[in-house]
Amino acid sequence: MTEPSLDALVEEALDRVDGPDSRIDRRIARSLLTEALGLLEDQPHPLDLKIATNALKEMREAYEMFAPFRDRRKVTIFGSARTGPDDPVYLQTVRVAAELASRGWMVVTGAGPGIMQAGMEGAGREASIGVSIRLPFETGANPVIAGDAKYVSMKYFFTRKLMLIKESAAFVCLPGGFGTLDETFELLTLTQTGKGLPVPIVLLDTPDDPYWEAVDAFIREHLVARSMVDPDDVSLYRIHHDANGVAEEIEGFYTNYHSIRFVGDRLIIRLRDLPSPSRLDQLRRDFADLSRGGFIEAVEPTSAEIADADQLALARLAVDYDTRHAAGLRLLIDRLNAD
Repeated sequence: MTEPSLDALVEEALDRVDGPDSRIDRRIARSLLTEALGLLEDQPHPLDLKIATNALKEMREAYEMFAPFRDRRKVTIFGSARTGPDDPVYLQTVRVAAELASRGWMVVTGAGPGIMQAGMEGAGREASIGVSIRLPFETGANPVIAGDAKYVSMKYFFTRKLMLIKESAAFVCLPGGFGTLDETFELLTLTQTGKGLPVPIVLLDTPDDPYWEAVDAFIREHLVARSMVDPDDVSLYRIHHDANGVAEEIEGFYTNYHSIRFVGDRLIIRLRDLPSPSRLDQLRRDFADLSRGGFIEAVEPTSAEIADADQLALARLAVDYDTRHAAGLRLLIDRLNAD
């Protein structure tokens, strides 16, 4: 009897889960199953197979946990696990999270102690989501989120960082150690390289403790000065010195700008209101480097967007986007919000 091919096994598996009410994209699902079976066919080392299996398991659990809140605005707060409740940074975090929650934002943190607990205390249990890491010195979730359905625990930092970043539309970074700096600079790297969506990134100091000012000085004096990053890359983040104004900074990013989507080689920027023809001409001149083809133009919803019923009521600009200029995209969004 002839053994079924991998392709046949994949199609059989898809037929079992792809029923009349299924929302599965069969093309993507086929690729997932093909790669999984191909990995087994490659006879990987048990450790490699264990890593791949655990990573997929963790992502599945996190996707399931986040799914009911897909349409809720979320902000991730990064910061030290070692900050005590009497520290001004802790108190600042509570105030920022409370303000954001009062405006309808859910607050996502790493679910540990310190700044993570402060963010959840400010937001309250109902508006908090936790994605923790299993470490010897962080044995479980903080008391605000422990036992809640909006909490998931992870083994790997890379899957945890994916979920801390993937679901959020804004970020507030408080002072912290290696982990906080790693999270902050990965976020900046994803934004700078176009691997992540443009988002508001707020680096929050306290009035008498210029932690992020020192980091900003290092970026300008060593990275920019040595041409390791572009001068405009410092526009990817904003530094605030107190809790006041952080929520306005975040919501101001979405005053007119709504979202982006790539359709083929074009970047579609969705807006609440289009700039006037004269302002659009000015934008073309000011942001010529942003577009490979030199155009920024108003367009109707694309066929791909229509097929997905994707924000069809919004206005649109199309850009033949050069992904090497992510900082320019942030500056364009700022200008569109200001007009």
